Amino acid sequence: MKRRNFIKNAAMSNLGIIAAPVILTGSGWKGANDRVNVAVIGIRGMGQSHIQSYQKLKDVEVTALCDIDENLFGERVKKHFTGKGLREPKLYTDMRRLFEDKTVDAVSVVTPNHWHALAGIWAIQAGKHASIEKPSCHTIMEGKKLIEAAKKYKVIVQDGAEQRSNPCARSAVQFLEDGKLGEVYLAKGICYKWRDSIGKYPDGYMREDEKYASTSDSNSWLGPYTKSYMDKVDYDMWLGPAPARPFNRNRFHYNWHWYWDYGNGDMGNQGVHEMDVARWGLGVKVPSKVSAVGGHMMFDDDQETPNVLMAMFEFPNPDGGSDKKKVMQFEVRHWMSNPEGNHLGSGAGLANTYMTSSVNVVGNIFYGSEGYMLKDVTSWQTFMGKERQTGASGEGLGDHYQNFINAIRANDPSYLTAPIEEGFYSCALIHLANISYRLGRTLNIDTEKLTVINDAEANLMLTKEYRRPYLFPDNV
Repeated sequence: MKRRNFIKNAAMSNLGIIAAPVILTGSGWKGANDRVNVAVIGIRGMGQSHIQSYQKLKDVEVTALCDIDENLFGERVKKHFTGKGLREPKLYTDMRRLFEDKTVDAVSVVTPNHWHALAGIWAIQAGKHASIEKPSCHTIMEGKKLIEAAKKYKVIVQDGAEQRSNPCARSAVQFLEDGKLGEVYLAKGICYKWRDSIGKYPDGYMREDEKYASTSDSNSWLGPYTKSYMDKVDYDMWLGPAPARPFNRNRFHYNWHWYWDYGNGDMGNQGVHEMDVARWGLGVKVPSKVSAVGGHMMFDDDQETPNVLMAMFEFPNPDGGSDKKKVMQFEVRHWMSNPEGNHLGSGAGLANTYMTSSVNVVGNIFYGSEGYMLKDVTSWQTFMGKERQTGASGEGLGDHYQNFINAIRANDPSYLTAPIEEGFYSCALIHLANISYRLGRTLNIDTEKLTVINDAEANLMLTKEYRRPYLFPDNV
């Protein structure tokens, strides 16, 4: 067995081990002593996690940062570079100039959702390996084009479904695939996160002496967007392919998640992780039927996306014991809610499911003919038989960033635990559910073409219009 195949197979078969970086001769990588130069695009929130995570890896250097907000550069450079004795990175406000930098090998795209796929395509066309934050596409069309580009340009393209790099998730799915929970007929994704009102804000920038009054005090952290501050922000670039609109602080940093122009609601924010794990564990790809109901409850504010959403997906299952289908359920709750599973005891450390606090419960539940499984980000626990006796369990965190670097060094996309194709199928569920919710009807899906049967209005929503000059390429 060739050394590269031995390393790859060993890493994939041993679910408790994340492979160390490997330098492979003849793999297409530059050489054993060369570092991987990474650039991070978007450094306000999650981008900082990307910076710190890459800096922990051997022979990896973050050599460039890109953001439309120049106000961030000084603090970020001091915090993550010069303050640690590391050399300063190159700084860009326009990602297109970054993609021209021949010294950059790979990029992390950590922009708002509406930029993910276009930035990814541009990076791929420039020959850069790309790790694209979740959800990797803002529409189904974008996801298809991402896959096409990754194959055409033969670069490594990783989806942000980071739980796929965790031994916890990999061993849980292996347990399900081995049939140890019996016939798995139902999977649930749960996203109960306390989300306060975003309030209402007028269009335009603040005066230097002005304080906005809002229906909510929870958004004061969003920032003092005065004229002098915004003079150092490329707002047109931030809008990118989205429609031209006047600046409104509520449509800007973070709260963009709750507007259709830029985000996908909580199902496409936190929920995309649980959607991905539920689909993975259920062993399905494209649903034959999608139905979603919900609404924006309680608050009279500017949010467009639902804060309560219940989505159901039906998948064909030729090997099923009776009805030849599997069912997946996803639910967003935004306010007061009962936790799921906490009456079961601690098990393998699970008092509830993933990411629990006094107000949040996020995770997965799988139901099989022999029992059911609770899963969080670090551990899983089964409860077997009619008496719900505690059964097998597992745990473990991995390193999604190291997995990306491993695949680059091997010049082999099969090293990826979360290839862009898998991310796309989970994103497609998000988009179909949101379309069903917005149209108020069930969608019947052509599982081969991934289009909606006899519904022209729904099919129009599989893509969107792009604002010049930020056009999505017809041919990648």
